[in-house]
Amino acid sequence: MNKNVRIKKIDLLSDNWYTLRKYTLDYQRSDGTWEEQQREAYDRGNGAAILLYNRRKKTVVLTRQFRLPTYINGNETGMLIEACAGLLDQDSPESCIQRETEEETGYRLSQIQRIGEVYMSPGSVTEILHLFAAEYSEDMKTGRGGGLEEEQENIEVLEIPFAEAMKMLDTGEIKDAKTILLLQHAKLHDLLELRSAVPLHILIAGPYRSGTDNEPDRIAANLRAMNEAALQVYRLGHLPVLGEWYALPLLEMAGSTEIGDAVFNEIFHPSSTRLLAHCDAVLRIGGPSQGADEMVQTAKESGKPIFYTLQELPVVG
Repeated sequence: MNKNVRIKKIDLLSDNWYTLRKYTLDYQRSDGTWEEQQREAYDRGNGAAILLYNRRKKTVVLTRQFRLPTYINGNETGMLIEACAGLLDQDSPESCIQRETEEETGYRLSQIQRIGEVYMSPGSVTEILHLFAAEYSEDMKTGRGGGLEEEQENIEVLEIPFAEAMKMLDTGEIKDAKTILLLQHAKLHDLLELRSAVPLHILIAGPYRSGTDNEPDRIAANLRAMNEAALQVYRLGHLPVLGEWYALPLLEMAGSTEIGDAVFNEIFHPSSTRLLAHCDAVLRIGGPSQGADEMVQTAKESGKPIFYTLQELPVVG
């Protein structure tokens, strides 16, 4: 307790939506003298807020809803873009923000990262806000979100490119304090940058014979496209590999005479499956391909990351 503060009287001014109290206190100044002060404090409980981000898509999930206090203080529409947030309501901050995230955005989170806690308006409001961040993906989606009708919530869910969200800070489209803090934290700590301490062994998965009618020139074009992608992956600091690099020499040695013969079926796709077990990730390129999609699905089941553009690859170092 602060020995320089003596609370003498507490008057309840309002207990409607939340609680407003007036405090009469004695405060000892730096020169040793005491003076009486009166202050009002609004108690709405403590809360939690979270920034949802997706490294692969480089997007964040925010919300938009009507906020009366902003409407009566200069915000013409009263609509505010914010990070997902809510009051603890006797829950832990972690349980609260996981509950609020699913209610407001429709995402059920598996892991969250604690950032810290802040007083949002210490001159008049008691609230401590616990800040979190978490990665989201489409397979975490359990519903539409939008909040609870019984709480009169009417929340619009926004998925915004991170670069655009940062520009919205400059233009004033985002002016909610907790959201600014979370976006700046994400920028400062490179939360949306994929990073790898070491180069990854990446399988390039794309169409080989799909869509070619087995015409040699079109098959060669598909193979060239995968080889070109592999070269760019190599120049980004990773180690690329194609299943075709293993399968084609083996097919020739084993005596395969045409695509789809018994030897081809024995070696072509199975060699890619075996190779995938030794890779760290998959880069899916090109158009429709049953074989490439099988590689993607197998990698997902093994927990390996899937990339769809070169821009998504981790930065080495």
